Amino acid sequence: MKIRVLLLLCFLPATLFAQQHFDIILKNGKIIDGTGNPWFYGDIGIVKNKIISIGNLSKNKADKTIDATGLIVSPGFIDVHTHIEGDEKKTPTADNFIYDGVTTVITGNCGSSNIDIKKYFKQLDSIKLSVNVGSLIGHNDVRQAVLGEANVTPDPAQLKQMEDIVEQAMRDGAMGFSTGLIYTPGIYSKTDEVVALAKSAAKYHGIYTSHMRNESDKIFDAINEAIDIGRQANLRVEISHFKVGLPNWNRSDEMIAMVEKARAEGLDVTVDQYPYTASSTTLNVLLPDWLLANGRDSVLRRLNNPATHQKVVDEMIKDMTRRGRSHFDYAVVAHCDGDPTINGKTIMQINILKGRESTIPNEIETILDITKIGSTSMVFHGMNEADVENILKFPLTMVASDSGIREFGSGVPHPRGYGSNARVLGYYVREKHLITLPDAIRKMTSLPAQKFKIEGRGILQPGMFADIVIFDANTVKDESTFEHPHAYSTGFKYVLVNGKVTVDNFKHIGTRNGAILHGPGYQEN
Repeated sequence: MKIRVLLLLCFLPATLFAQQHFDIILKNGKIIDGTGNPWFYGDIGIVKNKIISIGNLSKNKADKTIDATGLIVSPGFIDVHTHIEGDEKKTPTADNFIYDGVTTVITGNCGSSNIDIKKYFKQLDSIKLSVNVGSLIGHNDVRQAVLGEANVTPDPAQLKQMEDIVEQAMRDGAMGFSTGLIYTPGIYSKTDEVVALAKSAAKYHGIYTSHMRNESDKIFDAINEAIDIGRQANLRVEISHFKVGLPNWNRSDEMIAMVEKARAEGLDVTVDQYPYTASSTTLNVLLPDWLLANGRDSVLRRLNNPATHQKVVDEMIKDMTRRGRSHFDYAVVAHCDGDPTINGKTIMQINILKGRESTIPNEIETILDITKIGSTSMVFHGMNEADVENILKFPLTMVASDSGIREFGSGVPHPRGYGSNARVLGYYVREKHLITLPDAIRKMTSLPAQKFKIEGRGILQPGMFADIVIFDANTVKDESTFEHPHAYSTGFKYVLVNGKVTVDNFKHIGTRNGAILHGPGYQEN
């Protein structure tokens, strides 16, 4: 009798499994589950927003069956470094992310975020995006709320105000605390201030992400500071868009060694990267820190003072000498609010168009002219390919875009916003064989999910949310270039977000089924 009961119990789950009806079955795909393991053939059964089973589902039925024969089936990609604030209402379908296989984005990076996270999430919930969204709380906006744009050190009461803002954001669901230490007003903060605010995030098991103070001539000091903040505040560290410019080209091995040393000491330090040799940020990063204090009106007033103007020029000349640059031919205007005719041109070219001789002082005057006419975003061709490849090979590097939701056709933005993941899969995996396909997918899925404590995503297994991409490994390609950036990646035949088909046969069908993702300290009220 006991033997019969045991046999019945063994066969009962299989009997029930065979009768399972699914909303969607993905059949015959090469499954790469996100762990870094090799692919295997299998089917995936989905009910509502969850993966229910993986295996041979040939005897099961579903409302919709997608044939993935010859295609890779993987978890949806998680982009931990984005800046979507302000783009959500304009393009809630987030086409540039979806067409690049991204199903989850983390915004609020580089110290820039909404400071009322609860209100922000309510807005997102009403808009409904095509991608899942989590957010960090940004240092610059926290500091600005208390101290404005001033170049000052907070007194104890002001620091307490800032700590309270961070802690409330963490309770409202922020995933951690971000800094952008090359931007105002964070540029004026001392390390002790950042440590204090990072400790506020650490109370709620948050992460510390940092756009460091320097990514070129003083990069090793900057890495040490980021690691030390994690050590003092006792929280995980993510170094954002890990890269290096002149004069430290070909020293990425030393940078990686610093991360490895920190990890050997027990510090959870990882990095992310966009796979290009150019960066993108504001024109203001070329200006002296002190010039930017107290906002735009103060900047313009200082520049109109001849003595101060000359001091700015002299400091910028010294900075160029220190970095080993002879011209601003590496600096390209992506979008100028005051004069869109210069979009896509280098500072050197714009200087020549103004009838000036090609000298560093003249090019600096051109930069100051542009500063006076409005906000300007730039693309800086400042890295070399050897360092990009070396950082990508590092096992603890995630793939990220450092992008917002692109407005198709607007300006001449960095192509990373359209093609970061496809570029890794097509160029670095398929063409260059720099890393393997399973490892590339791990960098885009389980690694970021684990580091940012994103529960239920990043791996294909029963019980996980059905964020899934199905693509052709032989054709996936980043179509966006620096010259012609407005082009969506190709090769992604299907994209599912929380169990809903969002890309169907290579076309975004308008589905907006993204969810709000809360951090580990979230306290619902």
